[in-house]
Amino acid sequence: MFTNFFYELKEAKIPVTLREYLTLLEALDKGVADYKVEDFYYLSRSCLVKDEKNLDKFDRVFGKCFEGIEFTGDAEKIDIPEDWLKQLVEKFFTDEEKAALEAMDWDELMETLKKRMEEQKARHEGGNKWIGTSGTSPYGAYGYNPAGVRIGQKESRNQKAVKVWDKREFKNLDDSVELGTRNIKVALRRLRRWAREGNAEELDLPDTVRATAKNAGFLDIKMVPERHNNVKVLLFFDVGGSMDPHIRICQELFSAARTEFKNMEYFYFHNCVYEEVWQDNVRRRADKLNTFQVLHTYPHDYKVIFVGDATMSPYEIVHPGGSVEHWNEEAGEVWMHRVLNVYPKAVWLNPVPEGYWETSPSIRLMKQIMGHRMFPMTLDGLERAMKELSR
Repeated sequence: MFTNFFYELKEAKIPVTLREYLTLLEALDKGVADYKVEDFYYLSRSCLVKDEKNLDKFDRVFGKCFEGIEFTGDAEKIDIPEDWLKQLVEKFFTDEEKAALEAMDWDELMETLKKRMEEQKARHEGGNKWIGTSGTSPYGAYGYNPAGVRIGQKESRNQKAVKVWDKREFKNLDDSVELGTRNIKVALRRLRRWAREGNAEELDLPDTVRATAKNAGFLDIKMVPERHNNVKVLLFFDVGGSMDPHIRICQELFSAARTEFKNMEYFYFHNCVYEEVWQDNVRRRADKLNTFQVLHTYPHDYKVIFVGDATMSPYEIVHPGGSVEHWNEEAGEVWMHRVLNVYPKAVWLNPVPEGYWETSPSIRLMKQIMGHRMFPMTLDGLERAMKELSR
């Protein structure tokens, strides 16, 4: 059973090693997980999952391998039929019956569930006490109670359960799902360079212990400046036109970046970087910055992130006057190379799905200019981009 679990994890592309698997078996041999499936779940997850992006995949594999299995100790043998929680009959309740059900306190609810599991010896349905189906008990499936525990039911009917054993909590951490602000923060944290700056506001525990010991036991508190991510970042956002459908994800990226990077500056451009960029879209016509000024203001140790769909006419990249908004004396390609020459650590994040890139001449061209350092706006793409910037 455990060997199959190991191979299923490998099949799901969760990077689990034989050493980690043997550690899990050793922990089981030492009795760390006792005989409870929930304890085994947390033990196996801590041993086998190294990255939170794989938590949802792990949950799915765990559910597939151990569905319907309950670990019991010698002191608590419970004979549970295989069709224990299958739905046979759904009972309909009147408003009066529903109003008569009173929600239990959380602690009371969980304690009573534990006692019912120990006491109950057979399947039950349609009642108001035992764990079963189609009843008014707070425990089971396909019933009604204003504060219940759903067990074994794949979907909710009344949306009243206060705890769901089957619920997958980590879907938004999967690297194959749509990004959100929290996911972006997780990915951006790959780009870290810690430094202690500013006033001494954080307790230095090791130094405090050493200083107190040297001071004959009299407390000698030592403080140090708080650690901050000292990476310096320039963000260039493509705005307008074909980027309008991607406004939300760009807003989330901007919000996450402002949180993660203490030293960050941002600029806007349209389609391709030319001789001018801006920081206020409302006053973009009046308050523009010369791109040369940006290149001369921020040192070359800044890391650059371009965010755009690179979807435009190729003429906008390779020809003078190609811009759709103004007459550019020099081609966008020239300005892109100038930026990359000053800031060699640079990547391009593209919200267009990677599978469509080869169908767009402008995306292929921009990817070539970037030295193929273009990445999709997915969690996996962000992680690869941060890894590239960390080199």
